[in-house]
Amino acid sequence: MKSSTWPTRAALCAGASALVGMLAPPAQAETLRCSGGSAAEGDSRVSVVYKCGQPALKDSFCAPLYHGPTLQPVPEPWAGTVLPCQTIEEWLYERGPGNMVATLRFRSGVLQSIRYGRSPR
Repeated sequence: MKSSTWPTRAALCAGASALVGMLAPPAQAETLRCSGGSAAEGDSRVSVVYKCGQPALKDSFCAPLYHGPTLQPVPEPWAGTVLPCQTIEEWLYERGPGNMVATLRFRSGVLQSIRYGRSPR
C-alpha cells in the first residue's frame, strides 16, 4: 500500500513546487528615467548618453580576470601580458534635489547594473 502512494505524493510535491515558482514575481532590472527615455541594463554607452546626457562623473578601473571554475585570479605574469584585465566604467548621475544618485556600471561598453544611493560608493 505504501508503494502506491509514493508516486502520488512525489507528483503532488512537484506540482506544488511548480505552482510556487509560477506565482513568484519575475526579477526586474533597474532602469534610470531620463528626459530622453529610460536607460536599462543591456544599453550601450552611446544609448545612455543619448537618453540621459553626460554623467556628472566618470571613473574606470581594470577588473581582474578569473579562470576556470575555481574563480582564482589569473596569475600576474599572464594577467598583464597575455590576458589583459577587463575595463569597467562607472558613471554617476545626480538626479536633482530629493533624489538618490544613480551609479551606472558598464562592462565591455554595455550597461550591466544601475545602483541607487544617497552617495556614491
